[in-house]
Amino acid sequence: MRHALTVLALAVAIPMPGLAAAPDPESSVRNSPSYSVHPVGWIRKSSGKTYIEIEQRYQPALMGVEELRSIWVLYWFDRNDTPEKRSVLQVHPRGNPDNPLRGVFATRSPLRPNLIALSQVGILGVKGNLIEIDGIDAFADTPVLDLKP
Repeated sequence: MRHALTVLALAVAIPMPGLAAAPDPESSVRNSPSYSVHPVGWIRKSSGKTYIEIEQRYQPALMGVEELRSIWVLYWFDRNDTPEKRSVLQVHPRGNPDNPLRGVFATRSPLRPNLIALSQVGILGVKGNLIEIDGIDAFADTPVLDLKP
């Protein structure tokens, strides 16, 4: 199943049935340009292995990836895309109340205004449109936005 990702005022949103977009309290945000991004692939997990499955049309963009030791993966925290979760601006790191409260921009929390995630992963192999990686802190079927060396 493909989802179009829409970015409004630098905020990416995957349309979800029954969920309304968070209202913008600032009028300047409403006048900001709109952007749109689409997944280039998906995180896949099977039999204890983790892969990035790139859409077939983007397979030519994988040329040379097999020569890299690692890549940066930009992906979307799609399971946190609710107005309530996007409005969380401070968290206790790692969900531990013993840790001092921090702003989400000072943490790796998946609760954020923009649900863009970034992880560096080791490359174990590339075959066709599949990149086997050493693991990633993402659920299976998470949309992948981009890869960087």
